[in-house]
Amino acid sequence: MKKSLRRSLTAVALLAVTALGLTACASSGDVSGSNNKSSGSSGSITIGSANFPESQLLAEIYAQALEGKGYKVTRNFNIGSREVYLKALKDGSIDLIPEYTGNTLNYYVAQNGTTSDATDPDQIYADLKKNLPKELTVLDKSAAEDKDSLVVTKETADKYKLKSIEDLKPVAGDLIMGAGPEFETRKAGLVGLKDIYGIVFKSMTTLDAGGPLTVNAVKDGSVDVGDIFSTDPAIEENHFVTLTDPKNVFTPQNVVPLGTKAKLKGKAVDALNAVSKSLTTDKLKSMMKEISIDKADIDTVAKKYLKDN
Repeated sequence: MKKSLRRSLTAVALLAVTALGLTACASSGDVSGSNNKSSGSSGSITIGSANFPESQLLAEIYAQALEGKGYKVTRNFNIGSREVYLKALKDGSIDLIPEYTGNTLNYYVAQNGTTSDATDPDQIYADLKKNLPKELTVLDKSAAEDKDSLVVTKETADKYKLKSIEDLKPVAGDLIMGAGPEFETRKAGLVGLKDIYGIVFKSMTTLDAGGPLTVNAVKDGSVDVGDIFSTDPAIEENHFVTLTDPKNVFTPQNVVPLGTKAKLKGKAVDALNAVSKSLTTDKLKSMMKEISIDKADIDTVAKKYLKDN
């Protein structure tokens, strides 16, 4: 009887040890797999975005790419305009943000009191690197580009014979411009339109930064000319006419990761440069259509993009 009881207890103990071993193996597998979702094994990064959907999409792609490399990512999206989020980058509130080369260069040139007449994408990128604060860095620029564009309805284009921004000069005094508040003081805005093209509008209505308020205002005639981002599917959807920009008031705007040198190193650099390498304007337009027209969630679109690329 005692021998039988001893054998039973031994068997139970062996089963317990075996179960513990299997549990440990399973846990070990889960930990390695969890690197794909913000385990923090590689460090932590706070990512910001501007206050428009494309910036949020790019920030989410960056976030998921970094999580795939084991980083713990904090999302601080929809911060505001460039003037706001670049201060957040400088004071350490965020470590990384998706940016656009030409307008970021314009910002830092104005801050530094330097100059740049670059219109070539590579020269703009080189000048941007030279003008950055010493604690910041840009990684590889992508082929994807999105820039401000002036759009009108077909009816307005026909009425005033508008094909290029130059054509606005003789009629701008009768027209209302619609754009985000920062457009009023930027070189890539009213300042540049006046200095480069000699254009002064009758007035400017403050709306959103190329978002639905601006789209609807152009569509319903509340404004005559709207500033809408060139990748926005609403341009094609509403048959708007994009005015050409022969004097390059809107310089090349390649998408680029901008962040602090303290955080952008090692695997973070590899992950973000891989995103830049795969990103094109057509892919960006396609994703924006999914978000703006098909109403897909940003995180779902970002996840699919990384899976496919």
